[in-house]
Amino acid sequence: MRAFPLRRPGRYAFCRAKPFPIEATHNREQDRGDCPDDLVHMLPGAVNASDRKHRYSSLGRRKEDPGLGVPCNAWRRPTARQAAYNLLMIEYADASPEVRAVYDDIMATRHTDWINNFWKALARDPATLRRTWESIKQIMAPGALDPLAKEMIYLAVSATNLCGYCIASHTAAARKAGMTDAMFAELMAVVGMANETNRLAAGYQVEIDERFRPR
Repeated sequence: MRAFPLRRPGRYAFCRAKPFPIEATHNREQDRGDCPDDLVHMLPGAVNASDRKHRYSSLGRRKEDPGLGVPCNAWRRPTARQAAYNLLMIEYADASPEVRAVYDDIMATRHTDWINNFWKALARDPATLRRTWESIKQIMAPGALDPLAKEMIYLAVSATNLCGYCIASHTAAARKAGMTDAMFAELMAVVGMANETNRLAAGYQVEIDERFRPR
């Protein structure tokens, strides 16, 4: 996906087609022709082609859509890659007996009645699904570290690795285990500080102090 500079300095539009201008001031009549015809269908619910073009060309400005009361740039069509991966997810009703057995164990262990998308994606390879679930079930079980500590560690690593899905899922799990807003804020501060000092130490090639070495 390419980033095209807009007429307003410092802003970019991400588009798979040709770049189109967005003026700093809103002009409905002028905006109508800005959207490429092959991308008009990206925004659902428009009354006609001109209205759809208007909505599309308004993306990038947090401007309320008159008919819906939501920001125009809230409209986003899944990318082709996202759509392809969504098709690869295995729902419970479509799962093989081997996959269903893992799904049932996940729901029983977590005391829930649904399977999240991560497992549905892994279900395309039942062996990977089972191996990953068995590892997570063992590692994330209560031990020397309580469940909250483990979820917060998982969240910290996910934030460092920029895994949006894992950040969302383990934030939810940590909050369910008792993480407060204040705890989350301190955790993110530690993650940011650790990443900064890690890179400084690596960049300066700092020699490890003798007393820090394992004995």
